Amino acid sequence: MSSETNNASGIISKVWSFCHTLRDDGVSYGDYLEQLTYLLFLKMADELTKPPHSRKLPIPKEFGWESLTARRGAELETHYSTVLRELSRANGTLGQIFVKSQNKIQDPAKLYKLIDMIGKEQWSVMGADVKGRIYEGLLEKNAEDIKSGAGQYFTPRPLIRAMVACMRPEPMKTIADPACGTGGFFLAAYDFISEHYKSSLTREQKKFLKNSTFHGNEIVASARRLALMNMFLHNIGDIDSETSILPTDSLVSDARLRVDYVLTNPPFGKKSSMTFTNEEGEQEKEGLTYNRQDFWATTSNKQLNFVQHIRTMLKTSGKAAVVVPDNVLFEGGAGETVRKKLLETTDLHTILRLPTGIFYAQGVKANVIFFDNRPARKDPWTSEVWIYDYRTNIRHTLKKSPLKDGDLQDFIDCYHPGNRHKRKETWHPEKNPEGRWRKFTYEEITGRDKTSLDITWLKDRNLADLDNLPDPDALAADIIENLETAVESFKEIMTAINGK
Repeated sequence: MSSETNNASGIISKVWSFCHTLRDDGVSYGDYLEQLTYLLFLKMADELTKPPHSRKLPIPKEFGWESLTARRGAELETHYSTVLRELSRANGTLGQIFVKSQNKIQDPAKLYKLIDMIGKEQWSVMGADVKGRIYEGLLEKNAEDIKSGAGQYFTPRPLIRAMVACMRPEPMKTIADPACGTGGFFLAAYDFISEHYKSSLTREQKKFLKNSTFHGNEIVASARRLALMNMFLHNIGDIDSETSILPTDSLVSDARLRVDYVLTNPPFGKKSSMTFTNEEGEQEKEGLTYNRQDFWATTSNKQLNFVQHIRTMLKTSGKAAVVVPDNVLFEGGAGETVRKKLLETTDLHTILRLPTGIFYAQGVKANVIFFDNRPARKDPWTSEVWIYDYRTNIRHTLKKSPLKDGDLQDFIDCYHPGNRHKRKETWHPEKNPEGRWRKFTYEEITGRDKTSLDITWLKDRNLADLDNLPDPDALAADIIENLETAVESFKEIMTAINGK
């Protein structure tokens, strides 16, 4: 084991142990992660102002790292709160890191101990992979804290890496995520380009990769902060540059940004909504629709809105890989309209059906749709859709059997990223009825009820074998999801009846 690996392991161990110490004081993983982000950012900025970097950065000396190390006790606690408040008013990446920041460590002695722990390391000379490992580990641990809801901003990294491996992003191309969470897709794409073009990247390509490749939106301040820090630790962007992740709702309007790739897992849940106060002073929610001329259908289903928005974002030759829930594949009305238009105007060539138990949101039934944008023409662009069923008879749980990189390797091989036009089915009605990779023609799909893409052909062994039932948690999550859907449908019916 190399000395660098040993050093990284030691730092990770220290970071984790102190996290547990603060947990005893009621500081959640999320709060700890935010405090670590603020302090780590200030320490690295301080290092960059000294030789050999000697950079001038927009952090006033009275609010910099050394202003914290020179204080103790109540004075430190008060000054730290002042630093957070003042830096939240800054422009660009600096201000976005500290926006809405608060001190969550009420014990000055423990705050000083955390500052001391961070101060003992030279973070700027550490490899991006080492810093990334530490921070990504914290993000994943934070996602496991179910009560905080942080899991909704964290997509399983093996799934992200599989999507990126299929897309094969290239240098000097732009990549967007309109709901980027903690930035997982950006980091995986950055790693892919860095590794696969390691020996050939020119200075111009490296500069573009660092400063111009990635474009994102994230409306939740805490998630956006983590994404910016995650990218900064991976050497993407800079302290004094404009932020590459906007705090605006990407669905509100067409930002006129056109990119080469969109890789994303938009937030789960069917409805977009906004909260308002009625005449009686009570809080109510109403469906939020986006009236955009570039959308095929007006709907409050935010997943369908994201699919439409992503198509708009793509250049004529752009490509997308998007995680969507099952309802996007079969829902009628606006759903059918969106599917038909997607099949006509893009080459919707691949669907990966995912099992439950891989997301931190329980019971989610999701898929990945892959489509390539195309110029306008009379005939539909999609000729056939290839479907890989990684759901039927597949069981994953977050703790005992989490999704691993190797689990999706067969899908990647079947996808044939080198030349997807050389694909071969693994399914055969007689020779291999258990094959998970099968294609369906445009005519077969448009002939289905509501142009449904919710297609299965494998037999679920659990339904035939009562001694081998699904995991109870998965069953319970499915029941809850079905009940919630039924209640939502009932509410819509009652609203229609009452004419509201």
